[in-house]
Amino acid sequence: QVQLVESGGGLVQPGGSLRLSCVASGMVFGGDIMSWFRQAPEKQRELVATITDRGSTNYAPSVKGRFTISRDNAKNTAYLQMNSLKPEDTAVYYCYRVAAIDGKTYWGKGTLVTVSS
Repeated sequence: QVQLVESGGGLVQPGGSLRLSCVASGMVFGGDIMSWFRQAPEKQRELVATITDRGSTNYAPSVKGRFTISRDNAKNTAYLQMNSLKPEDTAVYYCYRVAAIDGKTYWGKGTLVTVSS
C-alpha cells in the first residue's frame, strides 16, 4: 500500500505562484510514475502533469510553460510549481502515483488551490 499526502494549496492572487508537494509513504519505489490531476467545481478531473522515474515530463496544454513538475526520489516527494496562476486554475489538486512493481494506482486526498483577487 501507498499513502499520498498533498500540501501547499491555498489562496493566491492572479499572477501569483504556489508550490504543491506530495509525499508518498508505504511501499514506494523510485520507478513509480507520479502525476498531478485537478478538478474544478462541476468539472471532470483532468491530468495536469506527469513525471516518470527518469524525469521525463508531460503537461496539459493549459499549464505548459507556467507549471513545472519535479520529484525527489530520496524524499519520495513530487512537486508542482505553479506560476502565473489564473482564476481558471482554481481547483482541488490531487497527487496520483502508479506503482512500477505491480501497476496499482493511488490517489491523495487533494489540496485546494484558489486563484482570486
